[in-house]
Amino acid sequence: MGRGQFKPPDHSLGDERTIGGYAAVHARPAAFEGADGYSYSVELLTAETGNVGAPWGGFILFVRWARIGAQTPEGHLETEFLVSAGDELSARAALGALSLEEVKSALDLLVAARLQQSAGATRAWWDVMRDEDGSSNGVA
Repeated sequence: MGRGQFKPPDHSLGDERTIGGYAAVHARPAAFEGADGYSYSVELLTAETGNVGAPWGGFILFVRWARIGAQTPEGHLETEFLVSAGDELSARAALGALSLEEVKSALDLLVAARLQQSAGATRAWWDVMRDEDGSSNGVA
């Protein structure tokens, strides 16, 4: 399939109101706009939890895309385990059953936490480094 080629949705493949169903119906990952103005695509991932009662968990990786220029990844955010299960397939199925609203809420919480964490950082690192070596004379 060529880049940018449109494929019509196939609603027989799932419920597009869930994150897994959306990807199946539209043959592409879902994407959301974060509160920070960036576009984020969604990747559903599983990993071992270390918990004997529920050895597999599912979490979401949100890939942040550049605003300007080439469509390149510029960063990411990831959730904690959102689901757990006895095996990897069950964890993936439970994760895929999350509603689009639940996934968007998870993204909103991660973006808000990142914005709050960076609120204390008012200057770019290169300005701080310049001040430390004395080359900017305190001018930002």
